Amino acid sequence: MINSNHIKRGMALKIEGDLQIVQSFQHHKPGKGAAIVRVRLKSLSKGTTVERTFRSGENLEDVELEKRPVSYSYDEGDAVVFMDTVQYDEIRVEKSEIEDILPFMREGMELQVLLYEGKPVSVIPPNFVELEVTYAEDGVKGDTATNPTKEVELETGGKVQVPLFVKRGDVIKLDLRDFSYVERVNR
Repeated sequence: MINSNHIKRGMALKIEGDLQIVQSFQHHKPGKGAAIVRVRLKSLSKGTTVERTFRSGENLEDVELEKRPVSYSYDEGDAVVFMDTVQYDEIRVEKSEIEDILPFMREGMELQVLLYEGKPVSVIPPNFVELEVTYAEDGVKGDTATNPTKEVELETGGKVQVPLFVKRGDVIKLDLRDFSYVERVNR
């Protein structure tokens, strides 16, 4: 059993007999009343995604998953192939399972795959990744009153909101937990 306050992304929970993977979570403390935990879960048997709310401190049944370090190798149709960096096995994961992180992955990137009974159920990316900006429009000079942002395209094809000073050729650090800009990096 696990306390709902200790839920993390990629964790497996057994809810009403169904194995579900935590895709995202948010602790919320309203002004009045007890704290709650909002969780987005993906059912492994049904393939559906559902949002659930748990009371803070509620006990949930967790499932132990095997965690393997892998590196992103290549795309193969509707799947992505990862190389196990310890046993050198190939592990295939459906693109639909990782569509949120796929636009920010590049060849050779180190990740972790969670396995349940030998089958991949989730991919955990690193918390931070550094990527080069391949397309960025020029920022408007003087437009800084409201902390404006603009959308840029990265070397992997992903798009993200960044401050106006970021330009083409810059390397930026992204937080893959919420897909947000962290800082510009000097290489």
